[in-house]
Amino acid sequence: QVQLVESGGGLVQAGGSLRLSCAASRRTFVTYAMGWFRQAPGKEREFVAGSSWISGSPSYAESVKDRFTISRDVAKSTVYLQMNSLKPEDTAVYYCAAKLGVLSFEEKQYTYWGQGTQVTVSS
Repeated sequence: QVQLVESGGGLVQAGGSLRLSCAASRRTFVTYAMGWFRQAPGKEREFVAGSSWISGSPSYAESVKDRFTISRDVAKSTVYLQMNSLKPEDTAVYYCAAKLGVLSFEEKQYTYWGQGTQVTVSS
């Protein structure tokens, strides 16, 4: 069992930055693929970014590429999502998720989910 706790959301103006954190309860989380997803009001949850040791380089949705960066601190069992040049369309609840094995873009492949953190970008 892995528990995930997100933090770092908030209200920011367009062009600003936020860093989301996702703390995992297990120190063996290094073997898990970690993904960040988001869900805007009235929309389906979508993949934003993810990484795994098996898959190698991290992956990003086209809409956030070159603006968002996913990283891990193994010692702290924490994965981060650095979000720069934020846009109003980035407004959503952001979730981190974990699964064993390779990275997946599909939310149904993930076993463990955090509670979500709200990110609101004002224009």
